[in-house]
Amino acid sequence: MARGGGWHVVVLLLLCSAFPAVKSDGSDHKYKVGDPVPLYANKVGPFHNPSETYRYFDLPFCSTGELKDKSEALGEVLNGDRLVSAPYKLDFLVDRESEVICKKKLSKKDVAEFRRAVAKDYYFQMYYDDLPIWGFLGKVDKEGKGDPSEYKYYLFKHLHFEIFYNKDRVIEINARTDPNALVDLTEDKEVDVEFMYSAKWKESHVPFEKRMEKYSKSSSLPRHLEIHWFSIINSCVTVLLLTGFLATILMRVLKNDFVKYAHDEEAADDQEETGWKYIHGDVFRFPKYKSLFAACLGSGTQLFTLATFIFLLALVGVFYPYNRGALFTALVVIYALTSGIAGYTGASFYCQLEGTNWVRNLLLTGALFCGPLFLTFCFLNTVAIAYHATAALPFGTIVVIFLIWALVTSPLLVLGGIAGKNSKAEFQAPVRTTKYPREIPPLPWYRATLPQMAMAGFLPFSAIYIELYYIFASVWGHRIYTIYSILFIVFIILLIVTAFITVALTYFQLAAEDHEWWWRSFLCGGSTGLFIYGYCLYYYYARSDMSGFMQTSFFFGYMACICYAFFLMLGAVGFRASLFFVRHIYRSIKCE
Repeated sequence: MARGGGWHVVVLLLLCSAFPAVKSDGSDHKYKVGDPVPLYANKVGPFHNPSETYRYFDLPFCSTGELKDKSEALGEVLNGDRLVSAPYKLDFLVDRESEVICKKKLSKKDVAEFRRAVAKDYYFQMYYDDLPIWGFLGKVDKEGKGDPSEYKYYLFKHLHFEIFYNKDRVIEINARTDPNALVDLTEDKEVDVEFMYSAKWKESHVPFEKRMEKYSKSSSLPRHLEIHWFSIINSCVTVLLLTGFLATILMRVLKNDFVKYAHDEEAADDQEETGWKYIHGDVFRFPKYKSLFAACLGSGTQLFTLATFIFLLALVGVFYPYNRGALFTALVVIYALTSGIAGYTGASFYCQLEGTNWVRNLLLTGALFCGPLFLTFCFLNTVAIAYHATAALPFGTIVVIFLIWALVTSPLLVLGGIAGKNSKAEFQAPVRTTKYPREIPPLPWYRATLPQMAMAGFLPFSAIYIELYYIFASVWGHRIYTIYSILFIVFIILLIVTAFITVALTYFQLAAEDHEWWWRSFLCGGSTGLFIYGYCLYYYYARSDMSGFMQTSFFFGYMACICYAFFLMLGAVGFRASLFFVRHIYRSIKCE
């Protein structure tokens, strides 16, 4: 959190206020001629490493006067934003011609720093009246024989701003560098530099309410829309094939089973029961490690609720382009407020499984996802501190997150657990469970857990993998993703395919007289998360230009947490679907 700004954010979060857009000093965004318009420098960093960003003035730029940090919301800090007053003076409707910011003698150390930044393709980001500005610090001249030792490195020293306005509002801003105003950084020697800028105002007829639309147009280009719709068609075909498979094979087999099991009792007595009816006395035998199982189900249900709320906010337009930190704020707040769902679901199901130590189960539920996330954060935050990157959270922000966990997440988890324990719901089993379990017959290798998980995860993953590239390019790149309606459709398809494939595999497992389906259904449902993590390896090494220890650790560390969340969420979906199916088929037959 920015200095001293922690408590008001806590109050806002506890009151569960909406997720407002970041306001500039001109809170109504209306200006008169000559009024100062807020301009903040945000960060710099290698273009291909989105997590590796640094404060703007970590590089030896010259500044005019005292630097003023802008107070930032929790989500902005989590996003790595560190806004500080920029040296440019862009007053409303005031043109400027080659204004000098300052004259500075770059030492050999300064030259080396800038050269390293230019070599790594550093970009800068600023915000002018909450509108983003991007640009590169310099360029590398690779003309010659291709030998890196012969490259020439240049720093841009003149920045030209082109600003569009509509009446008293700023509509758009573009920044471009003067290709002729360069500083040669190739040699380690002192250099005198005049940092300059110019500004030109132009009238625009775009209304203020639509000024952010230009940033989302890239997602809506016909070529990209065509690929998105191809992704949906691919997913729908997968769903149709799977449902067709279930309708023509699984339901036909079930119908034959019902007909066979519906014969009169005398005929049934003369026959030895085989198939899934044969294990009716074991199919509802509670699973091993039922405390862990109930905790997984509780955490998965909470994460499913979290995903649902995030999609609802996205569909109503909360996460419009460059609404800085809104997504991170929403994730923190909604996760805290839905912890009661995890506590209730975990404790309630644990008591249904005749568990006795519900307090331990509640602690396990609370730590199942937060524990690995906390350990990952500690490691990655240490890496960011070592790199002096903006991804390192200030102490105040860590305190705010701890207070949210201590004052909101934990109490709601406990209250949900108490409500679940006192719900006194009984497990609904349509058949009685025998005292001693039957022995599971030897099964072929492809009916083991890992091959079944591979089969269960492949189909749901194949339904979403085309869309995954655009999501990754947005989260771990500079693309802007705005077509949340298509993403929501893909998410629904993912849930449907996961539920159907898990039900199908559960039936085949029961038909093979393997009654230990509880954990299997959860693992098969969640196995898509493992496929997504496998895609992370492919994306990092084949589709991106990310490099360096910090970026690698951030990518694989946080993606491991995200894929683990998918594992828990889809595992809960797969188990719930299988439980509904198993109850239905055993309720439909007469079991002695």
